Amino acid sequence: MPGTLFIVATPIGNLEDLTLRATRILGEVDLVAAEDTRHTRMLLRHLGLATPTTSLYAQNEHRKTPALLERLRAGTSIALVSDAGTPTISDPGQRLVAAAHEAGIPVVPVPGPSALLAALSASGFDARRFRFEGFAPRKPAERRAWYLQLADCDDVIVFFEAPHRIRQTLSELAKIIGERPIVLGRELTKLHEQLVKGPIHDVLNDLNETKGEMAIVIGPAVQVHEPAKKLDAAAVYSMFCEMTENTALSRRQVVKNVGKRLGIPARRVYELIEEAKESSE
Repeated sequence: MPGTLFIVATPIGNLEDLTLRATRILGEVDLVAAEDTRHTRMLLRHLGLATPTTSLYAQNEHRKTPALLERLRAGTSIALVSDAGTPTISDPGQRLVAAAHEAGIPVVPVPGPSALLAALSASGFDARRFRFEGFAPRKPAERRAWYLQLADCDDVIVFFEAPHRIRQTLSELAKIIGERPIVLGRELTKLHEQLVKGPIHDVLNDLNETKGEMAIVIGPAVQVHEPAKKLDAAAVYSMFCEMTENTALSRRQVVKNVGKRLGIPARRVYELIEEAKESSE
């Protein structure tokens, strides 16, 4: 009879967030597959447990999955954990879970802490529909393409970012999506937890420091349905020029984004740009 693969959520900071069920499972399984065995052994020691551990991280998951699968087939019960939060959510483990399903091995989730859901639940935004983006891309070309995808999304967006890149990411993002409201959660559930809400640049100004885990929730796009006749052509043209100079977007993409900010069709943006050019001649 095969063993069971348990997907166990562990605290993202405060150890009191570990569920009673998760504590029991970690003590009952034969093995804990951990993103960082040193980190997980500290948690197990805190719980008074001596369950054996083995590493399963991004760089060795491909190599170790077959061996772990064989142990599961042989009846070994395994708990999959990440360093913090829910496994496979921007953390290793997806390959092992998929392989277990394919092999007919029982997979049992043991839900609990999640930085994604913690930030979303505290945002105050309508969370009935949202888009999770994981970690922001690192390479410049990939980041630019990513910004454009976010600009095209009107729903709530959640993503993670490294502390040393947070200011750059939000500053660049504001140039493309405008001052949409965001919530930034830093060090959630930890001693120096900080939760800041407001327009992007206000959040950057209110950020005490850029250390620790960062979870960002972007609020839904706010359509400003201002009558076209009240729009100032010069102001629209200025917005267009600023975005063109500060981003690698094409003219068409900039016009589209200006239109989304103002809640008007791209066609009307073109008309106002031409109107501003004519009046300046």
